[in-house]
Amino acid sequence: MSLKDEDLFKDAMEDVTPLKDCANIHWLKSPSPKSPRAFEDDAQLDNPLTSGFLNVIPLSLPLEYKAEGIQQGVLDKLRQGKYPLDASLNLLRQPVETCRQSLYSFMLQAQRGNFRNLLIIHGKGREDDAHANIVRSYLARWLPQFEQVQAFCSAQRHHGGSGACYVGLKKSEQARLENRERHAKRSR
Repeated sequence: MSLKDEDLFKDAMEDVTPLKDCANIHWLKSPSPKSPRAFEDDAQLDNPLTSGFLNVIPLSLPLEYKAEGIQQGVLDKLRQGKYPLDASLNLLRQPVETCRQSLYSFMLQAQRGNFRNLLIIHGKGREDDAHANIVRSYLARWLPQFEQVQAFCSAQRHHGGSGACYVGLKKSEQARLENRERHAKRSR
């Protein structure tokens, strides 16, 4: 790059500002192009996730949840890491309130992007009252509060093991329609 090119680049980038609230999110698929300010908009919405008193989940108990009506096979396949991941959220070493806000924004964005399988990295501590286990316990409380969450469980070792969890979301109405159309074309 010549000196002139570098000056042109600096002039072009002069008014560029870094994205906010995206530092801890890693999108494996392209996020929905609908709303480039999605995180700023989400931050202004009322976050319904509960906080306050918490029953801490002992480290010896793995995270696991299955919504009513979801087959055991879905949870088993999720636990084995057999679903391709669409996005991940890193909550390591962040205050609980920041985790609550980040999770809420992340879940709204995942819903808009029609994502199905997520990875949330919360970390792991050595004691039940370690910060990472507090965040893990809050996740176990918060995730079932999202209507689209059908299951979650501890991740496979290569994705963070007990320091992370897989989250399976329900198919969006759009994805259901696409499946019906695809299967209808096959049967013709």
